[in-house]
Amino acid sequence: MTATTLRQGLPSHLPAPRVTPERFRAVRAATERLVAHLSPEDCALQSMPDASPIKWHLGHTTWFFETMVLEKWEPGFRPMRSEFRFLFNSYYVAVGPRHPRPQRGMLSRPTLAEVHAYRADVNERMIRLIEQGIDAEGDALVELGLHHEQQHQELMLTDFKNLLSLNPLDPAYRPAPAASAARAPALRWHVFAGGEREIGHRGADFCFDNETPRHRVLCNAYELASRSVTNGEYLEFMADGGYARAELWLSDGWDTRTAQGWEAPYYWEHAGEHTGEPWNVFTLGGLQPVALDEPVCHVSYYEADAYARWANARLPSEAEWELAAARVPIAGNFVESGRNHPDVARGADGLSQMFGDVWEWTQSPYGGYPGFRPAVGDISEYNGKFMANQLVLRGGSCATPESHIRATYRNFFYPHQRWQFMGFRLARDAA
Repeated sequence: MTATTLRQGLPSHLPAPRVTPERFRAVRAATERLVAHLSPEDCALQSMPDASPIKWHLGHTTWFFETMVLEKWEPGFRPMRSEFRFLFNSYYVAVGPRHPRPQRGMLSRPTLAEVHAYRADVNERMIRLIEQGIDAEGDALVELGLHHEQQHQELMLTDFKNLLSLNPLDPAYRPAPAASAARAPALRWHVFAGGEREIGHRGADFCFDNETPRHRVLCNAYELASRSVTNGEYLEFMADGGYARAELWLSDGWDTRTAQGWEAPYYWEHAGEHTGEPWNVFTLGGLQPVALDEPVCHVSYYEADAYARWANARLPSEAEWELAAARVPIAGNFVESGRNHPDVARGADGLSQMFGDVWEWTQSPYGGYPGFRPAVGDISEYNGKFMANQLVLRGGSCATPESHIRATYRNFFYPHQRWQFMGFRLARDAA
């Protein structure tokens, strides 16, 4: 494995940028701040096979640095606990056997205190290694590990939200943000010319391998909505029988809707009579009335696609989304805002909410770009092995670290999944 296989956009004649001790500490500390007020019981439970306990996330992100970096570059390497190599491996078959994912919530041992001690030990050794100096290949792996940890910071929030939602007491992760008095601006359509364009990452800064290589695409002229679809707009779809009209749904989507009994976005529940509000929604701030002007969230690809059909529109391709986003500054409602919940769009002109608030479904299947080659070695399993049967989402969410996102970033999930902060915006062919 070479540094250039990890930093696909890095010119071969330039050295890899150094990860500083300060940056390493900052990312690791951000993870610990997210869980500092949680109890050991909070951190041990697993709500479903797709989610993981907080304790496992803390161990796995540490496992990455110990296994992928220290094991290869630390003089006289010895693991802190040899059994952690098995317990905290996720899906790296080449690294060795793994504890079954659906059973991560059964790990009452190691204790949360022992996992925090594991983090402290690896942090100290990693800082020492970074200060002593590491070659370009190792530095690229440290950078990858930091972005990997930022991915898990978002997963920790979404997985814990799913766990809290199953508690009949409707507990809050933190106090709910004040309700916004803002109103979503009227939806506008922005026209983009067709032609041959380029998408994909370029430059010397970090990217994941699935963002490369940069390549040409051919787009017809298209229109993109100025903001994400709101709860109020989605309620109109529901009121018009959107969940009962098979003609709006893909066949797999209809079968899933029927089997799961969907009648609203995930975490929505009937508010009951005499409340003045038809729906409540479970948030990281507890149960709240559905705010009509916020982006609709926690919807599957199937629901987003059905709504688009109902609205005489469609979902954008990832190329259309990226070409539009490349013109927009990376700013928005990210995890740093502390809301941990989507916010109302701001501004009547231009494109709003391209970054932050909700991940936006595209109609594009997740696959390799033309000429894609995964990194070699253990890290080859990071992205490429998942390029089947999933769809691409773009833009980040209210749980995404701002320094982690960019216009070329490709997230991916199965079309039925809803527990992430998933929303969408509309597109249509230009007249």
